[in-house]
Amino acid sequence: MRILIADDHPVVRRGLKDILASEGDMVVVGEARSGDEALELSGTAEWDVALLDYSMPGCSGTDLVREIKRQHPARPVLVLSVMPEESHASQIFRAGGSGYINKASAGEELTGAIRKVVAGGRYVSPAYAEKLVSELAEGADRPPHELLSDREYRVMWLIASGKQINEIAAEMCLSPSTISTYKARILKKLSLSNNAELVRYADSHRLI
Repeated sequence: MRILIADDHPVVRRGLKDILASEGDMVVVGEARSGDEALELSGTAEWDVALLDYSMPGCSGTDLVREIKRQHPARPVLVLSVMPEESHASQIFRAGGSGYINKASAGEELTGAIRKVVAGGRYVSPAYAEKLVSELAEGADRPPHELLSDREYRVMWLIASGKQINEIAAEMCLSPSTISTYKARILKKLSLSNNAELVRYADSHRLI
């Protein structure tokens, strides 16, 4: 299995390569330090699965997953993040991703997740799968942030992470006025009034 990895931290990339090196049928065929590099590499390297950090310079998160899947619809994408699955996993799956792994669990789950998605499956941790089943059985209501569009969710997360409107606009290749429009929609959908309330909401739902 040929694996493309993308993470802006060299130590993390080294750790991922060490984990994969222990498997006789897995080989890293390319490394990227940003979302833009990952996109470029995905079009030049021969790979079977892409392993991407959720948050990197340039295109990242759901936007990166969606674009790679647009260009390579038959190839699976796994996302790694320091954030728990309940924070971003649903957004990744909606964008076309095949799996989501918390970095703290990568040592135990990574190779199994890769095998599962290469075989055509989807991957979440056993603990998160149990949580999803429990929520479905109880008929639990979805939290408001799960009703945001993918782009609204991305803007919400960046604002809650401390980014300014101009920074978000540059990162997402949109105009500041467009980001401001998204922000107004987000606040309305979440029944919030300002950035401070948005940060508190994101923190209470473990989104940041």
